[in-house]
Amino acid sequence: MLPPIIDFLKDKKVLILGFGREGKSTYNYIRKYLPEKMLYIGDGKEQKIDDNFVGYYCGEDYLSHIGKFDVVMKSPGISFVNVDVPTDTYVTCQTDLFLKYAPCKKIGVTGSKGKTTTSTLTYKMLCAGGVDCELMGNMGLPVFDYIEEMTENKIAVIEMSSHQLEFTRNSPDVSILTNIYEEHLEHYKGGMTGYVNAKLNIVRHQNENNTFIYNGTQGVEPYLDLNKVKSKVIAVKKDDSLPFEIDNIHLAGEHNRHDVLFAFTAASIFGVSANDAKKAIDDYEGIEHRMENVGTYKGVTFYNDCIATIPHAVMCAVNAIKANTLIIGGKDRGIDYTDFAVDLENSDLSVIIGTKTTGHKIIDMMLENGTNKKLIKAENLEEAVKSAYENTKGICILSPAASSYNEYKNFEEKGRHYKELIKKYGE
Repeated sequence: MLPPIIDFLKDKKVLILGFGREGKSTYNYIRKYLPEKMLYIGDGKEQKIDDNFVGYYCGEDYLSHIGKFDVVMKSPGISFVNVDVPTDTYVTCQTDLFLKYAPCKKIGVTGSKGKTTTSTLTYKMLCAGGVDCELMGNMGLPVFDYIEEMTENKIAVIEMSSHQLEFTRNSPDVSILTNIYEEHLEHYKGGMTGYVNAKLNIVRHQNENNTFIYNGTQGVEPYLDLNKVKSKVIAVKKDDSLPFEIDNIHLAGEHNRHDVLFAFTAASIFGVSANDAKKAIDDYEGIEHRMENVGTYKGVTFYNDCIATIPHAVMCAVNAIKANTLIIGGKDRGIDYTDFAVDLENSDLSVIIGTKTTGHKIIDMMLENGTNKKLIKAENLEEAVKSAYENTKGICILSPAASSYNEYKNFEEKGRHYKELIKKYGE
């Protein structure tokens, strides 16, 4: 008997749209069971693999061919903002099919910020409590890579981006929404409305046996009528009490405490005790690119917070580590930085270094408003690190408040380049 996902796809004309990590994972999973099924790959870059049963739609017009297929397996990073999807084409993704067909329990975590920390903490708390579980999803672990081992007795903890949720018609057993801020506006039709609508698919398809955990401090009412949510609803506020203290430097700041609250609320549903959760908190070693202490060089302590692509996350990190110098900047996605410029001016920062494009834009806003900060425009990250060494007395943090796609493949690549530059000029 074929697995249910394969049974669903076996007689359909399938396009794997995007052939990065998730696209290759989709290909490998289908090919394992259907070695001679004709599959098609669509990608903006030319692709070629050693398989006689693969066709290609690659290049600049690759999105114009989706109407030729019964099912489009879309990778998260591909935007449909300028694409009209034919009514008889079923656009889906790994997340959607995993939620529908995998026999395990699922905990899904989304939000503009905090989803990686919350997902990881939830997973570690479950492990500390002896629960059989796996961590997967948006942090670079495609869910199809785990589906074979996910039995009814296991739990999948899945980090879900808005991109993964956009064409998802199923929701997890337990859904966590950490917060909503402006991000990825250029990716969605309707901007902020489209972005939020994608996020809300994490709860939209729940039933009365499920649980929805949301940010009670921020609220969701402008976007979601809680009276229409079918599942049990739990509001988690940042000042809610915890049955243990957080003494881990990797979880400094009230935003991290809020993530701990989300994780403990979810883990408690599956029987994890406060003692086990506390052990997971104590053992937590942090996440690369999130308030990551790179080290102290020439008297300057450097932090890599490259995952912070929105203003709110930047201010949380700056305040948590008491930074003196901030490096910002990246791709302009249409976010309004007016309030952010004011927050920076009112902060304890002494030096702000801006790289193209948004870093220069924010510096110009601060100059227009009048400033008592030292503002430096850098052409690139290398110049920014050099300036940080020359101007920092204490702590410098890279926390971009923008995506990295104008110069880098992703925030991970930018963060690792930053760390290389720190060590290069710190010798």
